[in-house]
Amino acid sequence: MTRKQFLGYAWLVPAAPLMLQACTSGTSNPSPDGTPDSLIVHQPPLEIDSFVISDEEWRQILSDEEYHILREEGTERPFSSPLLEEHRKGTFICAGCFLPLFSSETMYDSGTGWPSYWAPLPDVLGTKLDTKLATPRTEYHCIRCEGHQGHVFEDGPEPTGLRYCNNGLALRFVPHDEALPDLRTA
Repeated sequence: MTRKQFLGYAWLVPAAPLMLQACTSGTSNPSPDGTPDSLIVHQPPLEIDSFVISDEEWRQILSDEEYHILREEGTERPFSSPLLEEHRKGTFICAGCFLPLFSSETMYDSGTGWPSYWAPLPDVLGTKLDTKLATPRTEYHCIRCEGHQGHVFEDGPEPTGLRYCNNGLALRFVPHDEALPDLRTA
């Protein structure tokens, strides 16, 4: 092993306890096959018509940054979203298909640099296990267009104890005194 290879893996030693804790925390209710609840993929019942269009059509309706986040599971820079300063009452909708995802009543300042919510609207998000980093995370997406929104963590405020950490570019805000746009159909 070369010195460069050794140094490339050296971060694992101090990170091992944190990785172990992350992989074992919240494991009090394993599924019948032994998979911890926090690692089980949950998909709400599909009661909303899916919105499926071609990659080329997505590129036409989304900005490059929105496309990167929603379609390629990218992440925007922390503290770059104007939504962090949004304090009006209203609804946050998916920037891809306009499905309402969050109420302003569940938004809070997590200090992380991304818009954060302690709960989504009912039955609008799907989840999957994200293993792109050393620590597994739960990724969530819009159930209608499958646009990547962010990740959910178990360090949020009551009453849920959850933090839905969202990319601001994956959302649009609609003030409560304005009508929600029709769901995108093409």
